[in-house]
Amino acid sequence: MKFLSHKKPNKMKLKEFFVQNKETIQLIYGVSLVILIPLLIAYNTVFIIGKYSENLDVALQRQALSAGRSIYALIQDDLKDEEVLQKKIKELTSRNSEFQELSVLVKEDESFKIIASSKEDDLGKNLDFYYYQTAWVQPDNDGLATDSMALAATVEGEELIGSFSREERFWLVAMPMKDSSGKKQALLSMKISSKIVDDLTNENSSAAIYLLAITVLIVVLFLAIAVRLWDYALLYKKIKEVDKMKDEFISIASHELRTPLTAIKGYLSLVADGTYGKIENKEMKKGIDVIIASSSRLEALVEDLLNVSRIEQGRLDVSSEKIDLEPIVQEIISQLKISADEKKLLLEYEKPEKKLPLVLADSEKLKQALINLIGNSIKYTEKGSVKITTKVIDNKMEIKIADTGIGMSAEEQKHLFEKFHRVQNEKTAKITGTGLGLWITKQIVELMNGKIYLESMKDVGTQVTVKLELAK
Repeated sequence: MKFLSHKKPNKMKLKEFFVQNKETIQLIYGVSLVILIPLLIAYNTVFIIGKYSENLDVALQRQALSAGRSIYALIQDDLKDEEVLQKKIKELTSRNSEFQELSVLVKEDESFKIIASSKEDDLGKNLDFYYYQTAWVQPDNDGLATDSMALAATVEGEELIGSFSREERFWLVAMPMKDSSGKKQALLSMKISSKIVDDLTNENSSAAIYLLAITVLIVVLFLAIAVRLWDYALLYKKIKEVDKMKDEFISIASHELRTPLTAIKGYLSLVADGTYGKIENKEMKKGIDVIIASSSRLEALVEDLLNVSRIEQGRLDVSSEKIDLEPIVQEIISQLKISADEKKLLLEYEKPEKKLPLVLADSEKLKQALINLIGNSIKYTEKGSVKITTKVIDNKMEIKIADTGIGMSAEEQKHLFEKFHRVQNEKTAKITGTGLGLWITKQIVELMNGKIYLESMKDVGTQVTVKLELAK
């Protein structure tokens, strides 16, 4: 138990460290990926090329020994006749360009004498080469095959390679030749070029290196973008957190503001009604009316902010019930008629000839949406009328609100349903508003499975259409 009690705080400290240094750790992790992944790809490519070269050398060594055995079989019976042997060797080297040099040597004391060779100038020379000695003395050995790069590591090998270029790699085969009784008679020496294979290998290696470079470049670019996207993801996460905090703040602040506002409006109404005594001073009465209007505007703003917060947090409850649309429209017109009359506007509802079918909607939320829309039409119409029509088209209920107001250009309509957006021009400068009404209305309509459209012409008017589902 003692051990566990010490271990737990360490785990907590480690966790706190990771939480506090999360961004630094993520940055180190991203940079590590950018470095390690290309390195691993490069190492893997080099490793595969190396293994391929090793396997190829083994295959070439076997091929060289096989070629040696073939030549051995062709000239074995001519070892005693040096002229015939020389003729055959010249013929074999002339017909096969891969045979750079072909010689037959006999053992003389501690050296080997050349009795036949594709290089006639070397005839009669004595060679004391360790490689030939090794091939000759090893028991049960049918020959050695070694590439020139390995031979060049020794002084004697360097002399043997002689005029051959280091780039022109060849395989040196040294193979003892025996008679029928198994007695060694001579030593076959062959230099077999591997130029064709090496050229192909170098081409493939070069192509692999180029491909590796391109792959590493692509991976580095991808990882760089991935790290950048990671930063964007972290930034997005932070923005979401800040946005959430903002929504919570607006929600709390709006709730806290609503209570004193209700009290202020209530007491102001009592003062205006003369409950606390008759107001005889006209200036005071005018001032109280301004305060009441301002508090009403502030209350509308608080309510809009609360609705925005509820919608964004998914807390706005919208029910779906069968409702009769006509009484709701009549009720809204009655409420807003005073505002229309003050501006001497004609506010009317064109009743349909037949009774309308029921619609699926939330009655209170629908009222709120229609009050916003009709109220906006009245607000932005200087003279003329605001007309509301309702009819069924394509199995949908269409509510149209048409006014003869100031209208909007096509450019001004683009951002109309965005939060806090208001059309800014000379005619709208004195009209108050939060820029939230249309956004809230659109969200409410869509939550009721409806749609909202707007058509407008500058200095002609605006028509808003709301489509709702019919009740089955």
